[in-house]
Amino acid sequence: MISHDTFIRLCRARDRLREVCDRKLTLNEIAREAAVSPYHFIRLFRAMFGETPHQLRVGARLEEAKRRLALGEGSVTDVCAEVGFASLGSFSSLFSRRFGESPSTYRQRLFSAGALPGTLPAALVPWCTTLMVAAWEAESQFSRSAAPRAMADCALSTRGAGS
Repeated sequence: MISHDTFIRLCRARDRLREVCDRKLTLNEIAREAAVSPYHFIRLFRAMFGETPHQLRVGARLEEAKRRLALGEGSVTDVCAEVGFASLGSFSSLFSRRFGESPSTYRQRLFSAGALPGTLPAALVPWCTTLMVAAWEAESQFSRSAAPRAMADCALSTRGAGS
């Protein structure tokens, strides 16, 4: 069992490890901030979050790379370097294992539908968001003044459906 203070320090360390832009972060530094030895930090971190600090860091970098690729921000090589990978080969291999396709294939698939660079491709926009935008734009069917009432009616009907 760990103390509340240790838990808070581990959560802060996790948040810091997720920051992709902080490339010079070392295990010794983050463990010192968590007030434990590096080896104990790794054990506690894995017990609390189910993965090692390195696994979390790599995962955060891959997620950021995926986001940048989806927005069309630079070439695959540029994205690889910007998120902190030293090798394009290892980046592509890790990306493929995590997401099931290479970074270039991922980008091609998203932009094959004609999405513009710098905008989120339609394949990444949740359908519920698309539905709400369409509802807000259709003033004749769903006016802004009627929206709170319509949502309240919807909430009441879903509560009644389960009874």
